[in-house]
Amino acid sequence: MFSHDFVRDAYIAGTPIALACGLIGWFAVLRAQVFAGDALSHVAFVGAIAAAVAGVDERVGLFAFTLAVALGIAALGGRRGEADDAAIGIVFAWVLGVGVLLLAVLATTPRGSAGVTLANTLFGSIFSLTSGASLLAAAVALIVACALCVMLRPLLLSTLDGELATVRGVPVRALGAAFLGLLAAVTAQSTQAVGALLLLGLLAAPAGAAHLLTARPYRGLALAAGIAVASMWGGLALSYAVPSLPPSSAIIGFAAAAYVGAALWRWERARSPLHQTT
Repeated sequence: MFSHDFVRDAYIAGTPIALACGLIGWFAVLRAQVFAGDALSHVAFVGAIAAAVAGVDERVGLFAFTLAVALGIAALGGRRGEADDAAIGIVFAWVLGVGVLLLAVLATTPRGSAGVTLANTLFGSIFSLTSGASLLAAAVALIVACALCVMLRPLLLSTLDGELATVRGVPVRALGAAFLGLLAAVTAQSTQAVGALLLLGLLAAPAGAAHLLTARPYRGLALAAGIAVASMWGGLALSYAVPSLPPSSAIIGFAAAAYVGAALWRWERARSPLHQTT
């Protein structure tokens, strides 16, 4: 399998992307911002449309539009830099409206043939990444993961107890905006691999499984990252073995199975007489 360049490039890009999604997703679940991740994945798709209309590189639209909307959501938030579901929903609906308009404009231009590229952004095409694109994706994902590790402790404190963090001088609002910026960056990069429609699964399922398995932050982060990476590796291998199976679907299938397994383990543990007596 690894004798093929496209497989090696997929693993080079996919492993750091899954690592970043697992870490970011754990905080997104803890901060109740999973809906923000879903909205930003669709924003990334609209950004790709905008790039096609403007005739620039798809990645420019992906990152510029997604980061701009993420900062806008943070500006609508409260003291923690978090917007509620109503604000996110309004931004989500507005962005999708802009996307429909841009699609209509794109259809009337000579660049209307960019539909294949946009479909890849919507559903993911990790096996079609070039060596340069895979290295760029890996670099962006690793930068996001490192940035999250740098702000890990203050972000955790501001998430669990915003008032205590404020008293201790932690820039809670700035941390909230920075987190949304990191979420936007990993979302914009990951849509090229997993697709805007399926990205939420890679953000939420491994993180949700980790939250079910442990309440300890550092162990939960490690579990979320490990499950996401394992889902990426397993999905790529299965998709290669079954050519008719899209890699994005296989990756999300493994992630969803991990969440179901964690939920069953949690349910069985709750039913255990030993656990009930303790």
